[in-house]
Amino acid sequence: MRDALLFDGPGRARKLSRFWALLLLAAVIASAGVITDSTATVIGAMIVAPLMTPILGVVLSVVTVDARNLGVSLLLVATGALAVIAVGWLLGQLTPVRIVASTNSQVAGRVDPTLMDLLAALATGAVGSFALVRDDVSDTLPGVAIAISLVPPLAVVGLTLESGAPAQARGALLLFLTNVGAILLSGLVVMAIYRVRATAAQGWGTTRRHPRLAVAVVVAFVVVLAGPLAVDSTQVTSDELTNSDVTTVADKWADHIGWQVVKVAATPSGVTVRAIGPLPLPDPQTLRTALDANGLSSTSVQLELDPIKRVDLPGG
Repeated sequence: MRDALLFDGPGRARKLSRFWALLLLAAVIASAGVITDSTATVIGAMIVAPLMTPILGVVLSVVTVDARNLGVSLLLVATGALAVIAVGWLLGQLTPVRIVASTNSQVAGRVDPTLMDLLAALATGAVGSFALVRDDVSDTLPGVAIAISLVPPLAVVGLTLESGAPAQARGALLLFLTNVGAILLSGLVVMAIYRVRATAAQGWGTTRRHPRLAVAVVVAFVVVLAGPLAVDSTQVTSDELTNSDVTTVADKWADHIGWQVVKVAATPSGVTVRAIGPLPLPDPQTLRTALDANGLSSTSVQLELDPIKRVDLPGG
């Protein structure tokens, strides 16, 4: 486990060069995947990225009370994260359009983390740690790399910062920190279950202090992250319920006048409804009346009407 996770020993230089080469390449792949809105490309970056190695190195260093390697692993996580953000920002400079949630699904899926993301990250981190302590399940690591999103959120941070969307950048950074905290917490639990500290202690010759303070810091870190995640979860749930109610009313309204609702989306100021249909344009106030009649009088709606003009061009 030390050989797999820690950057020390005679092969230290080789491990570091491998880490940085793969991380920077993964950052380019992830940023390009986000820019082109390509899920397959982003998944490729997840598999290539080696950022989970120093994160689990932090876990092992805490369990074995190895202060030196703890510092090295933390430094690699921090500098690696900054490097990926920088790559995302630089590639954003080469893109003529703004890479933001409203126009890019890869960004939209990473700027509003919730408690469900924390739960998924805890389970995924546990699988990753389990694969380290059990050599018979190591073939699950590619799946762990895909499930635990580390580099793509950082690429989104850089791209959204460059696009002038700091609030979205904060959301993507929160997702990254959530995943890191979940890996640390679940890793500590798994290594405690498998008595990794007791096994390592057999070769120490002396009894080392128990890492209670470090464990407490990890737990506190996850608890602190859970606060904004809970707030976001509440907001997302509220937006989804409102969107569902507005969609139901808008669909009935559009069907009655021979139009079709093609988009319902939450915005900071309310809900945007986009409808298409033949001329003449319907009276927007009829939708407002329908919303009020269905208990949505407090919901602000922006209605976008796109008329479709049909012209017959008969052949000779």
